[in-house]
Amino acid sequence: MTEIRSPGIAAALGGWRQEPGPLVQALAAAFRDAVVDGRIPVGTRLPSERALAAALQVSRGTVVTALAALRDSGWLRTRHGSGSDIRLPPELTERTAPWSMDHGNSPGRPAGLNGPAVLDLTRAVTAAPHTAYLEASRRAVERSACLLMDSAEPDAGLPQLREALADRYTREGLPTRPDQILVTSGARAAFTLLADHLHERARPVLVESPTYQGALAVLRRRPARLTALPVTADGWDPDRLAHTVQTLRPGLAYLTPDFHNPTGALMSTALRNLVAELAVRGDMTVIADETLRDLDLRTAPEPLPHLAGRNVVSIGSTSKLVWGGLRVGWLRTDAARIRALLHNPLQARLSPPPLEQLIACELLADPRELRDDRRHRLRAQRDHLATLLDGSGEWSFILPGGGLSLWLRLHGTTATALAGRAACQGLKLSPGPAFSADRTLTHYLRLPYTATPDVLTRAVAILASATRRPQ
Repeated sequence: MTEIRSPGIAAALGGWRQEPGPLVQALAAAFRDAVVDGRIPVGTRLPSERALAAALQVSRGTVVTALAALRDSGWLRTRHGSGSDIRLPPELTERTAPWSMDHGNSPGRPAGLNGPAVLDLTRAVTAAPHTAYLEASRRAVERSACLLMDSAEPDAGLPQLREALADRYTREGLPTRPDQILVTSGARAAFTLLADHLHERARPVLVESPTYQGALAVLRRRPARLTALPVTADGWDPDRLAHTVQTLRPGLAYLTPDFHNPTGALMSTALRNLVAELAVRGDMTVIADETLRDLDLRTAPEPLPHLAGRNVVSIGSTSKLVWGGLRVGWLRTDAARIRALLHNPLQARLSPPPLEQLIACELLADPRELRDDRRHRLRAQRDHLATLLDGSGEWSFILPGGGLSLWLRLHGTTATALAGRAACQGLKLSPGPAFSADRTLTHYLRLPYTATPDVLTRAVAILASATRRPQ
C-alpha cells in the first residue's frame, strides 16, 4: 500500500482549478486523470479529508463531495478504520476493449471535456485481463531474481516458456520439443523473421485476400511479389488453392487457418491436409498464423487440429488471448531451422525481454479461466452486433465461429466511401482494400466486436445513418 502525503497529492493533481465547471467536478476529474496517468498509483492510501482540504486550499466539504463521487463511481474504496485508497473501477478493469477504442479522451475524463468522443473500430484488439495480468506480473517479479544472475542476452527464449509452449502443442496432438520453439516479441515479429529468412525473390508469396494488414506491410517492404488467394466467410476454394500452388509455384505462403482474420473462416481438416501435401509437392513453406486459435466462439467448441507438416511453420502469440501489450510470440518449426534463425541478425532485435516472458509463463500455465472468460464476453458481443446488423438490406454477413470481427458485405456503396461518411460522424472504420494484396474488396468492411455492447449499438446507429445519408 502506497501512502502519499497531502502536498504530494496536491502536486500530482496539477492545475485542476483551471478546468471549467464546478470545483467538485474538476477535483474528481483531476483525481481520475492522475490515476490513469500514473501520477497517483493504484492502491495509494489518501490522507485525511481535513489534510487534503488544507493542501488543496478548498473547503473540507468540497473534498468530501469529490471523494464521495469517486467512491460512488468505483475509483475509491473506503474501509472503516483503514482510510480510503485509490482503485480502478470495474468499468475499466472488466472491459474487453481498450478504452481508446470507444473514447476520444482518457478514462478519467467524461466525454465532451476533451472534445467529442470518437469510436475507433479500426483495430480488432482486446484490453488486458486486468486482475489476472497484475497478479501474473507480481508472481513473475517474485520469480525474476534468478534472471538477474544471467546476461539476459537474446536467445531462443526462456527454457520454462519454451517447455510450456512445447507441452501445449503436444497436448493438442502435435508432438513438440522445446528446441522446436523460438520465442519472439509477438507474432508479427515471428513472421518478420521468417519472411526475412525464407523469402526467395525469384518466387512469389501466396497470401490470403483478405489478410492481416501487418503481414502485407512486412511483405511489401521486402519487396515480395504477392499472389492473392481469395477467402470468404465460407472459407477457401481447394481447387483454386491447388491450381495456384501448382501453376505459380510460390516459395512461401502465409495462411490463417483458425478463425481467419477478418472473415472468421475455419479451415477443415481435409483442407489442412491438402495444404500440407501441396507444400511438400511444391517445395513451398507455409506459415500458419494461429494467433486467433483460442478465440473459438462456437457454442460447443471442439478440439482444433493444427495445420502441420514437414513444410509448415506455426506462429502464435499472447496478443489476442491476453493483451497486445504483452509482446510475447513464438514460432514452431524443426530444430535445425530454429538454430539457423538464431544466427539471423534480426533475431536479437525481435526477442522479448525476460520479464515479459515470465509473465507469459504465468498466464499460460493454466489459461482455461482466462480463455473461457474471453470466449464468453466475445460471444455475447458478437451476437449483440449480429442482432443489430441483422435484417438490413444495406449489408449481409455470415456469423463467424470465432475470432474478433464480422466481415460485412455492403450493397449499394463502397466501403471506402461509407467509412469516409462514418468518420464525419465520429466512427472510424477499416474498409476492405486495407486487407487486400491488390487493393480489391471494395465492398467489404471489417467490424470488430471487441467493443462494449453500448459502443457497438452506437457504432451501428452511425453506420446506418452514414449509409442512408451520403455526404
